[in-house]
Amino acid sequence: MNDKLFKRTAALGISRGRIQLCAERKWRTMKIIAISAVTGGGKTTVVNEACFLLKRAAALYFDAYSFDGEVEDFPKWQAEGADVNVWDLSPMKAEIDQLLQSGKYEYLLLDYPFAYQHKMLRDYLDCCIFIDTPLDMALARRVIRDMGNFSTREILIEMKTYLNNARPLFLQMQSEHLSSCDYIIDGSKPLEEIVGEVVEIIQQL
Repeated sequence: MNDKLFKRTAALGISRGRIQLCAERKWRTMKIIAISAVTGGGKTTVVNEACFLLKRAAALYFDAYSFDGEVEDFPKWQAEGADVNVWDLSPMKAEIDQLLQSGKYEYLLLDYPFAYQHKMLRDYLDCCIFIDTPLDMALARRVIRDMGNFSTREILIEMKTYLNNARPLFLQMQSEHLSSCDYIIDGSKPLEEIVGEVVEIIQQL
């Protein structure tokens, strides 16, 4: 395993209740893995590539859903404590339950930003992997991906929003969500290396 890949479970201070929940998951035939990163961090691409390489794997994508309680005013949300549990993840939870009951898949990969932080899904997760992508790389990817047809003024507005609102949230995410993950992978490495490490982790579960 690459020396930039860190196992974090021992540092999490896992409670006896959490250990019991882990034991109760052993009967499941499908492992559920959350892949987290900041916006532009590469989680969707990694989920797609890993899902292709793994046998009997499915994927769900956080951004494909419309959730009750979705945050619209992020600065206000952050000032009030940035509680991720304001999102009602019932639609995603329902699909996870359906896939568990189907028995069709060995692995379910979640393109999902909250790691173990959200109460509704945390006990479903067998493993959380955080792709730790430098914020400048993530921003550059987002500009290339989303702003090709933007005017100079529109790009400047986006950059101001990023500096004032998005960047503080990403820093908080890297501080809080990253620390709760089981594994951290250096997001600046080539995609094939990242995907290889993710697949190796999953196959060892």
